[in-house]
Amino acid sequence: MEQEKVNGNKEPSAEASSYRCSACHGDEDWAPGHPLRGRAKSRSLSAAPVLASAREFRRTRSLHGPCPVTTFGPKACVLQNPQTIMHIQDPASQRLTWNKSPKSVLVIKKIRDASLLQPFKELCAYLMEENNMVVYVEKKVLEDPALLSDDHFGPVKRKFCTFREDYDDISNQIDLIICLGGDGTLLYASSLFQGSVPPVMAFHLGSLGFLTPFNFENFQSQVTQVIQGNAAVVLRSRLKVRVVKEPRGKKVAVPNGISENGLLATGLDMEVGKQAVQYQVLNEVVIDRGPSSYLSNVDVYLDGHLITTVQGDGVIVSTPTGSTAYAAAAGASMIHPNVPAIMVTPICPHSLSFRPIVVPAGVELKIMLSPEARNTAWVSFDGRKRQEIRHGDSISITTSCYPLPSICVRDPVSDWFESLAQCLHWNVRKKQAHFPEDEEDVEDADEEGGEERAGS
Repeated sequence: MEQEKVNGNKEPSAEASSYRCSACHGDEDWAPGHPLRGRAKSRSLSAAPVLASAREFRRTRSLHGPCPVTTFGPKACVLQNPQTIMHIQDPASQRLTWNKSPKSVLVIKKIRDASLLQPFKELCAYLMEENNMVVYVEKKVLEDPALLSDDHFGPVKRKFCTFREDYDDISNQIDLIICLGGDGTLLYASSLFQGSVPPVMAFHLGSLGFLTPFNFENFQSQVTQVIQGNAAVVLRSRLKVRVVKEPRGKKVAVPNGISENGLLATGLDMEVGKQAVQYQVLNEVVIDRGPSSYLSNVDVYLDGHLITTVQGDGVIVSTPTGSTAYAAAAGASMIHPNVPAIMVTPICPHSLSFRPIVVPAGVELKIMLSPEARNTAWVSFDGRKRQEIRHGDSISITTSCYPLPSICVRDPVSDWFESLAQCLHWNVRKKQAHFPEDEEDVEDADEEGGEERAGS
């Protein structure tokens, strides 16, 4: 049956979107109204993978740095402003819980992959028959000829709730998301929810699987554990991106809307008569030169100040989650998803000194074509919705208040380093061989002989 459209999510209040820091205030509940509200229990981490089932230790230190002392010497201190204080819960204590038992689950399957048909059937049958859950799938998933011709799967198939991307809004209907495939399925799940995102459980059935930590062999016990609310989560920050386009055929009176000192011109309504579209991005926003043979030439503003002009193949603005994707290939550092930050990474810049930078998560970046640009630019969001950017258009980027809660196999730290090692082969090198014993004896004899000669 077709899922009816429902209203989207509203912006949360300051109280509903705040978190608390267990390092400063103790392990407390999520704020009222938060989709992951629950008891922030101290997490048990395995001392080593070999001893995971037998011996564990309790983390005693916060993953956040210590609260800084804000008095400096006998007479100086930081001016107190209660309106700017934000309490953030310690990532080490973030665990999934449910206010009510989950009843609906969205299963996202990689399209046109025959190897996923059997896992998809087993999972959906288990969710419906063993857990009595309502399963949502995209309509085109069920249009696979292999599923249409499977008579044994017919009774299960008739129970599905279906939806169509860009037509049906299911954001308020889903309690849990389960992904079958590679990292692309997680990015696709993020794109379906432009507001609050349900918890995501991702199974590694694709080619890379950096963001999909679960193996499918024992999926029944793992899914049951998640449904019971016993799992760690990592909140993957997303970017809120606003694209404002100048109506074509209308001349721009002030190039880029800037004054001589490089600040955004005040008193100028930059969006009158313009078209604005907003996106939630999990990995990165990529601005590049497209099919043109000329260098891209775009101005980058930070909180209204022009900080640099990018001349090269383009620029990547990414989240910590996206730091291990395109940004890593372009030379950026890999940053743990619990670090609140935004990365700006140039793509093949025509400058030897243009290094990638990391800025605070709360800033707003604005990217526009430079007045001297010889060609247009192109922008994409997590590799999708690619579109052309012309003079007078702007792209505003900041951290979204709607993260993607990704369920962990063990914990955010262990899962991340496991992915670095297994998927990216981080720091893989042949071990340096030790000296043979006979060479060590020769070196010891040489040292003793040198000491005797020095004594004589």
